[in-house]
Amino acid sequence: NAKALAAGLAKHGYRIVSGGTENHLMLLDLRPKEINGRQAQEVLDRAGITVNKNAIPFDTYPIFKPGGIRIGTPAVTSRGMKEEEMLDIADLINEALTGRDDAAALEGVQGKVREMTRRFPLPS
Repeated sequence: NAKALAAGLAKHGYRIVSGGTENHLMLLDLRPKEINGRQAQEVLDRAGITVNKNAIPFDTYPIFKPGGIRIGTPAVTSRGMKEEEMLDIADLINEALTGRDDAAALEGVQGKVREMTRRFPLPS
């Protein structure tokens, strides 16, 4: 799942630090997108997507506003999501970050996230 999510994000022009992932985590360099990790974390949180701001190698951004975010797939995998949903999640992340200044766009992403989590409830 993490490889599929990384590939989906790369299609949107996000740089995956180390060129990809070999486990359940990935680190995105957001500097080319002109957004810092703190802003991205806050925007994605409003949309219902949890990530963590994270410094990246050779980061010149301040420690509290690092140049990247860390994304993990264990939570979505435990819900039963597969590669197809990872591509949808990549689209939602991109939609939220590119529409970060548009409240209606973020509400739209939040609605799509809610619908996805309804289709894939937490395991009992």
